[in-house]
Amino acid sequence: MSRITLITGGVRSGKSACAIARASEYVAGSRRYLIATGEGLDDEMRERIARHRASRPTDIHTIEEPLALAPALSALENCADVAVVDCLTLWISNLLGRGRSDSEILAEADSLVSVLASVEFSVVIVSDEVGWGIVPEHPIARRFRDLLGWTNQKVAAVAETVLLMVAGYPLRVK
Repeated sequence: MSRITLITGGVRSGKSACAIARASEYVAGSRRYLIATGEGLDDEMRERIARHRASRPTDIHTIEEPLALAPALSALENCADVAVVDCLTLWISNLLGRGRSDSEILAEADSLVSVLASVEFSVVIVSDEVGWGIVPEHPIARRFRDLLGWTNQKVAAVAETVLLMVAGYPLRVK
């Protein structure tokens, strides 16, 4: 398995399941972690989070961290063999929701990339491809699309493997 893997694709394309499967390739007893960026701010999101939790193997330790992604990954040094980050999409949304500027969000993305380049364990990162449709009508939606696209590019640049999920099947891009 590659040390850094980015799994991207559309909504419900199988990204999270693929990430968990890749983390599960490690032998029994491996130190597996998942950093979840989702926040249960409404009933629908709390139900999504519950479904994700229920679908994970019991030996994957979950850390819920909606904002401080780079420090959460750094803290796993000497503790993890593999970590799944699920997902950059919600992380960028969370940062936007906290009123962060574009330059602050891109600086956070740079910090994440720096940590990814330095950790000694494998990391599987999940993110969405949101820029394939029409240009969004609302400025915040266009801003979100751009920030996630730029973040995906930064992460893909340091990843050894980039997978694009299509209808549950991974296509190797890099």
